[in-house]
Amino acid sequence: MTGPALSHDPLWPRAGDWPALEALADGVRADLAILGVPASRTSLSPTNAHATPAAIREALRRYSPALVPDRSRDEFGPPGARPAGVVDLGALAYADAGDIDEPDGEAGEARTRARVAEALARSEALVALGGDNSVTVATALGAWGDDLSRAGLVTIDAHYDLRDGVSNGSPVRRLIEAGLDPRRIVQIGIADFANSAAYARRAEELGITVVHRDELHHRQLVGLMAEALLIAGAAGGPIHLDVDVDACDRSVAPACPASVPGGLTAWELRALVRAAASDRRVRSADLVEIDATTDAPDGRTVRLAALCVLEFAAGIALRKVPSSQEGGRLGA
Repeated sequence: MTGPALSHDPLWPRAGDWPALEALADGVRADLAILGVPASRTSLSPTNAHATPAAIREALRRYSPALVPDRSRDEFGPPGARPAGVVDLGALAYADAGDIDEPDGEAGEARTRARVAEALARSEALVALGGDNSVTVATALGAWGDDLSRAGLVTIDAHYDLRDGVSNGSPVRRLIEAGLDPRRIVQIGIADFANSAAYARRAEELGITVVHRDELHHRQLVGLMAEALLIAGAAGGPIHLDVDVDACDRSVAPACPASVPGGLTAWELRALVRAAASDRRVRSADLVEIDATTDAPDGRTVRLAALCVLEFAAGIALRKVPSSQEGGRLGA
């Protein structure tokens, strides 16, 4: 996705180019760390998803780390919770934990778990840059650590990911087998014609809360995410956010092999990510299922992923402001 050199303006700082995790001064914690997890070998669809972490880092440079004033009701954050005026996300502390070498397979997943735990020991939250959806397993387990029995999971995905075996179609099933209580899993964006009846029945039998893609047409997204977090966080443990970008419409995410027409819009995905990240229980997230080598010429899928990183940062900034909205009763 390399193109012409970007312009320079000292009054228009760019996002990205964050310092290495090891460069943090002793005793300093980052607000947000990123970690490349370029897994791709178990993907059910041919993919070069291993090329995506570098592409997302490059795309971050296209954006500024700033939230500008919005006089209208803020659709991206809890009502009344957005700070007045400009919010400079550049004031947050960031760290880049590099990339996992050979993240596929048991040894690769062990390296990923260890690096995630190491990064979170020095940061408030972490976003893993995939890679295919298989990275969700090691990222979540590394973030949860000894809190697996109390942990929760929210997925933004068109698919259940409950397949048998080890692939990018099985991370949710694998996490359940590792000890995650399926009653603390909420799946947002599940789509018709993208799943089998057998896996739909499996999700129902397991007690997973499923939010159909069409439900988002008539729900307030911030409230929906608050309710999802209420379920995922019911045991008081950490929550992992799995952001499978193939939940988006094919026109928005052409670089996702499994995206279909009728999926989420870009603003819906961004709103959901920011709303989730504004909750302190969400300590980790992943961005997955993008093959940067097949993106549209304008790089729209990778650019959306970079914006999701910044939306997560915006959510972290909003954690400093008390929320006036309480969770509802999704799935009750």
